[in-house]
Amino acid sequence: MFSFSDNDFFARRCVWVNGPVIVGAGPSGLAVSACLKEQGVPCVILERADCIASLWQKKTYDRLKLHLPKQFCQLPKFPFPEHYPEYPTKKQFIEYLESYANHFDIKPQFNECVQSAKYDEACRLWRVKTVSANGSEVEYICQWLVVATGENAERVVPEIDGLKEFGGEVLHACEYKSGEKFKGKKVLVVGCGNSGMEVSLDLCNHDAQPSMVCRSSVHVLPREIFRKSTFELAMLLMAWLPLWLVDKILLILTWFILGNIGSYGLKRPSVGPLTLKNTQGKTPVLDIGALEKIRSGKVKVVPGIKKFNCGTVELVNGEKLEVDSVVLATGYCSNVPYWLQESEFFSKNGYPKAQFPNNWKGKSGLYAVGFTKRGLAGASADAIRIATDIGKVHKEDLKQKKQKLLAFRKLEFRQMERRVYKEKSHGLS
Repeated sequence: MFSFSDNDFFARRCVWVNGPVIVGAGPSGLAVSACLKEQGVPCVILERADCIASLWQKKTYDRLKLHLPKQFCQLPKFPFPEHYPEYPTKKQFIEYLESYANHFDIKPQFNECVQSAKYDEACRLWRVKTVSANGSEVEYICQWLVVATGENAERVVPEIDGLKEFGGEVLHACEYKSGEKFKGKKVLVVGCGNSGMEVSLDLCNHDAQPSMVCRSSVHVLPREIFRKSTFELAMLLMAWLPLWLVDKILLILTWFILGNIGSYGLKRPSVGPLTLKNTQGKTPVLDIGALEKIRSGKVKVVPGIKKFNCGTVELVNGEKLEVDSVVLATGYCSNVPYWLQESEFFSKNGYPKAQFPNNWKGKSGLYAVGFTKRGLAGASADAIRIATDIGKVHKEDLKQKKQKLLAFRKLEFRQMERRVYKEKSHGLS
């Protein structure tokens, strides 16, 4: 039935999937799976870790909470429990995701790392090759492929002169759990985004002495304005006003609430926060207490790094700091280029080439979820679109199969009638 050119096709176990293969069992992958079930479409989720939402479960710090109100973070067709606070904790969010998976009976294939995924033009199907923790290999054959590995699949570790010779502990924010073990130590936090700010705040709360590197400009907004979520307020304003005006209103209100943050070494970008988010995907920092620590001097804001030496760091302004440990709050990136053999829909940086809202669907049954740079709400919207799109084709396929089956049965019935007629005629003669 199928024609495959690779010699290893028969050397590995092959599995036919009567629906899409979803790569990634984070919130995005779970959302697509749930929406597909509502459409009556079966699927297989492949996950390299041993649990759902491995980024949340294994690579986040203990004090983490959702930065946006829960109503903007819920996945399709399953709201947060009413007793949850407005900003659920890390533990509560993980419990919510586990309840989500149980509710929709989602059972990913854990410990299966996708090595490659390629569209076979000869048979017009996707071939997804995986290797499990015990070394066994499987090839999944499917009509649709959903990339749900997201924007934060791999940590980004920048090349910094002298870092290998530093001598002290160096860890990425994904390895940081709590500031408890850093009590009394001088810690350099590289990065001033939401993670950098929260890690610095957590270090302060555990009596460490953090210095935060702010190499580029950053928007810092209060998490709430007039007791309403800043994000929610922005959404309300954008329903009536142009984006540039909403940006100006937010910045004016922020100035009244937070004051001039430039005096603390935090330079604001020339482009407004929402415009910057939409054009470059840079999320503004929502302050939950770090700015107060910066004002009091408990968190020291420093400029970019020139180089590390043994036990010290030299900054671009010539200042030298004694440092015990370094936390790299330098973000994450997509890992799609490492395994997806496709260059038309995805760019070299692992993100869809098309801009929102047209970056969820490629050609030949390829889809992307969670790459909108619009958080969980963006992933949920993608999931609904993808499931609806696949559901239409799936239903049409089922309809055609039923029509073929019906036609086949009619043909069989007519043939049987002819046989009966011939037998009767033969008997009469």
